[in-house]
Amino acid sequence: MTMLGKDLLGLAGLSREQITGILDVAEPLKEISERTIKKVPTLRGMTVVNLFFEPSTRTRISFEFAEKRMSADTVNVATAVSSVSKGETLVDTARNLEAMRIDMVVVRHPGSGAARFLAERIESNVINAGDGTCEHPTQGLLDLLTLRDKLGSLEGRRICIVGDVLHSRVARSNIWGLQAMGAEVAVCGPRSLLPGAIREMGVQVFDRIEAAIDWAEALNVLRLQLERMEFGYIPSLREYNRVFGVTRARLERAPRDLLILHPGPMNRGVEIDSDVADGPHSVILQQVTNGVAVRMAVLYLLAGNKASLAEVAKTGGAT
Repeated sequence: MTMLGKDLLGLAGLSREQITGILDVAEPLKEISERTIKKVPTLRGMTVVNLFFEPSTRTRISFEFAEKRMSADTVNVATAVSSVSKGETLVDTARNLEAMRIDMVVVRHPGSGAARFLAERIESNVINAGDGTCEHPTQGLLDLLTLRDKLGSLEGRRICIVGDVLHSRVARSNIWGLQAMGAEVAVCGPRSLLPGAIREMGVQVFDRIEAAIDWAEALNVLRLQLERMEFGYIPSLREYNRVFGVTRARLERAPRDLLILHPGPMNRGVEIDSDVADGPHSVILQQVTNGVAVRMAVLYLLAGNKASLAEVAKTGGAT
């Protein structure tokens, strides 16, 4: 397998072999989270900084679990109480952290391209935990792992991404990752919530959720990012649910059982109904579990670890 290199900034440009390699590394690491002692010494002595310029409880906690299960030392930098709020730049902050001899930075930032900007200016490994509307690669990877667990090979599988594609970095990582794995990808949502150049990304576009459900084998339902919608992208939440909501009634009319994914957090009763989110075809909780394993795999690979995965998986616990 071609190693990842210094950083993981996105799935665009990664080969099928690279993505498959990450997923294959993640697979045996799942078992560590099922143990009584959920820890292996693989990254002992390494320091990882979680540098979040945006609030994100789920992603930050998932990374923190992954880091601690690999025995890394972790530091969480909350920008609201850091020097950033006093005007310090992204690079100043990272260089100061690097002067403290850190090894990796997990960065989440509202600016598209911020992770790449940072990675080009510091020697530490950089993992993009979401930058603007650009990419969220580890979310894309955990979605791929969840789909692969359920469907086997993704070659030729039909996956539809539903909802607020315009504002979604998750959608972009999913599109690039799924296409690299040979899947057919579609999007469905109001035209106001689809990028203008969406067809240039090589995806099919559905204007009606019923048509998407007829076509797809799995739906990845995106959150309506209400905090980014100042200009009335949709008439109302009730109207959105009526026209595009993933409801049990709609799924019952589908020609096959569909897998239901959602990157979270969910707006229940808007893009997805509770009886679908909690229903038998939902793999939303498996996504959360797989998220920790995928992030452990990325940390492991970026660290250039020489230990084999068999050794990592067999380690009974950090001593």
